[in-house]
Amino acid sequence: MIKKMPSETEGYAKVIFTLPPSIWAETVHLVGEFNNWSKTANPMTWDRSSEVWSIALDLPAGREYRFRYLVNGTQWHNDWDADKYEPNVFGGDNSVVVL
Repeated sequence: MIKKMPSETEGYAKVIFTLPPSIWAETVHLVGEFNNWSKTANPMTWDRSSEVWSIALDLPAGREYRFRYLVNGTQWHNDWDADKYEPNVFGGDNSVVVL
């Protein structure tokens, strides 16, 4: 799930990315254009009370960002609540958030 809201920084939007508990994971990383597709730059945190993996990022507004979730270092997942999807070079789709 993606939640968008104004950021405290002008020209940016705060985006909260969450992965549902139905996907079992020991580790989850948010990987996308905003971090040059780094598999380690944005680890997500497990919230015991809501039982979701989440991370909040401030991203420049007025753009689209392609991303995916990397689960346990080997499994790629999309966000099925993304604003849209685009094919990637690996034969799958990337999730896209529009700000």
